Amino acid sequence: MTIQEAQEKIIEEFSLLDGDMEMSNVYLMELGQKLPDYPEDKRDEEHIVKGCQSKVWLNAKLDDGKVVYEADSNTAITKGLVSLLIRVFSDQTPEDILNADLYFAEKIGMNRFIGTQRSNGFGAMIKQMKLDAMVLQKVSN
Repeated sequence: MTIQEAQEKIIEEFSLLDGDMEMSNVYLMELGQKLPDYPEDKRDEEHIVKGCQSKVWLNAKLDDGKVVYEADSNTAITKGLVSLLIRVFSDQTPEDILNADLYFAEKIGMNRFIGTQRSNGFGAMIKQMKLDAMVLQKVSN
């Protein structure tokens, strides 16, 4: 699935919620619960995403030329947010991640139901994921 296809799928899923803010938050939390367990040895300062009010741990590795992300958070909604980004970015090439135009957040009206603080944190997660992709791109060349 391409980055664009993953975003379209997320938009489709959220459209079923008809803009209901409470249901959107519940759905986000459910998505976060589906993330695989995060490795304990990566739950350290080196893997914390700076700029998030909640704690978010993020790890990226290269597998057969594609970036694979794993993440966790200490709050359910933030864990759901990072799970959306993992769906979009994981298993993509570093180049595709760096060139990605992320539009799903705006299309689903995410700012309405997550608030300013989480929006800022979401931006910090995107920035960190792109930085990790850039580092992995240099390593693979």
